[in-house]
Formats: sequence, structure tokens, C-alpha cells
Amino acid sequence: MRRIDLATENSSEIDSIVLDAGPLGRLSSPKRHTDIINWLDETLAGGVDVYVSEVADYEVRRNLLLHGKYDSVRRLEELTRSLIYLPITTSVMLKAAELWAFARRRGRPTADLKELDCDVILAAQALEQDAIVATENLGHLSQFVTSRLWSDIKLI
Repeated sequence: MRRIDLATENSSEIDSIVLDAGPLGRLSSPKRHTDIINWLDETLAGGVDVYVSEVADYEVRRNLLLHGKYDSVRRLEELTRSLIYLPITTSVMLKAAELWAFARRRGRPTADLKELDCDVILAAQALEQDAIVATENLGHLSQFVTSRLWSDIKLI
């Protein structure tokens, strides 16, 4: 395992990261956000497994299609082929249901009652992989799984 500096807590030994929709969307942009592209390249070169969650792919893809951003869809497809694609499984959905109920009972829901709630699905996927989540929004995910701003995750 590689040592990762999680910035807000002691360094930790991890070997896998699941991308949330925010970083995945930035990586899919044809604008070539060099900051996150360099971060991904350094992370991969350091031997860390980086996963594209099926639910994050869905969140990013639906918005790209809605707005006709087909160059970004092609880039997203390249990422899903070059990184490790993490499909939704029955065990993930069962765990997501537990996380959803847990958050509701604590009064800390992550989505409207009638929404699917992609955050709990992504969290369940990260838990199953024993991975941290690289995100741009810590609010919802951090109650379930170790999550950090992607820019705060650095190899040491």
C-alpha cells in the first residue's frame, strides 16, 4: 500500500480511491483542467488504484448528455476504459439502503426522501473496496466513508 497524506488527519496506508462525480466531471471536461489531470497522473504513477463508480458515471453522463457535451462524453468513456470501472452490485445496493436508513434515523439525510440518493450508493461502493472517496463536496459522503477533497489527497 502507498502512504497517502490526507491533509486533515494522520497519513494513512491506502491503495484505492473512488472518484465522486465532481472530480470525474472535471476530468471529463475537454477544457483540460491540468490541476486534476496532474493529480490523477501522479496518483496512478504512485500505484494507487483509481475507480470510476458506475453511479458517478451516471451522474456525470446524464448532465453531459442533457447539455449536448459530446466531447466530454467521449472523454468520460475514455476514463471508464482506462481506470477501474466499479459496477453497482446487489451487495452495494443492500449496503446503500442501510446507509440511507442510518442517515435518516440520525436526522442527516443526504437527499430528498423520494430521490435515489447517489451519495449512499457511492459510499457503499467505496466501503466495499476499502477505498477513500476523492470529492469536491465532503458534506454528505464523510458521514459514511473516509472522503477528502481530491486536491488534499497526496502521495508521500
